[in-house]
Amino acid sequence: MKRLLAAGLVLLPLLGTGGFMAWKARAVAHELVDPPFYHPQPLARVQATYAELAAGGEGDPGGRWTSEDVQGLQLWRLHRRMPAPGVVLLLHGFGDDRWGTAPALRWFPNLDAAIFTYLRRDDALRAGGPAPPVTFGVRESENVVAIVHRLEAEGIPRNHILLMGRSLGASVGLMALADLEREGHGPLAGIVWEGAPASSRDFAERLVRGPKDRWWHFLAPAIGLLASRYAGHLGGYDPSATNLLRRVGSLRFQTPGLCFLATQDRLAPPPVQQAVATHFEHIQVIPVPTWHLHCSEVLGPTYAADIARATGVWYSSTRQGGR
Repeated sequence: MKRLLAAGLVLLPLLGTGGFMAWKARAVAHELVDPPFYHPQPLARVQATYAELAAGGEGDPGGRWTSEDVQGLQLWRLHRRMPAPGVVLLLHGFGDDRWGTAPALRWFPNLDAAIFTYLRRDDALRAGGPAPPVTFGVRESENVVAIVHRLEAEGIPRNHILLMGRSLGASVGLMALADLEREGHGPLAGIVWEGAPASSRDFAERLVRGPKDRWWHFLAPAIGLLASRYAGHLGGYDPSATNLLRRVGSLRFQTPGLCFLATQDRLAPPPVQQAVATHFEHIQVIPVPTWHLHCSEVLGPTYAADIARATGVWYSSTRQGGR
């Protein structure tokens, strides 16, 4: 009896720890495929925002919106009033959609803009669901490649198309860029990115850790692994395909890049941003002492000025016929 009691006292903490890990892994996995904080905006509000952006102001010339279907995706395009040297494809982050990232087009007042929601999740949720699961860049990057191909088919040269992404949108953009460059049809005009998560596994672990390490966070790596595997099961994708450095591989990007490096970030590790940057033939890395998504707030007008300076060089090079 004493032995059984002693064994029970030993097993109880282990069972409790295992139960906690299973519960936490399941919760994080569901967050990865269906962000609980994401709620699509009513169409009336989306339309009002797009009308404001079309009207322009504060240094932005505005333009005219059109919409078209691209392989089941709804692509929105803002055509500037004056001929533009190219188009910027805006890629939204984790738990966001085309409405949330649309105001970023103001950072590119001289370019046409294109925007869409991955997997058309916003429309699915407005219709009452179920919505396609977030696949942490696997299917989303395929969407981006399809949109770039459509823009090319409409007569926009590849080296006139610019990608801009923050948070998961940065990872999606970099994954898509790797796939596009491996096609062997030349570089894009450029890519601007900020705060790319390293992988679904790494992101899951960092969600467990939160903004500050605690004593029980020695369990975070195991929970992150379990959560990413379960999320892959729920979303029907291979978690290893979300590994950004693995997707880049040994590729040397010919597309020029601008990286805003959030040096205090706990969700998008700075060493990964720096490692990705080393794969670019032409890259500018701007360190900012903050978390990702806050670089524009910390830098203020300098953020837009840095983008304008980089894109000015990229499109000037394109007009001259070289890079």
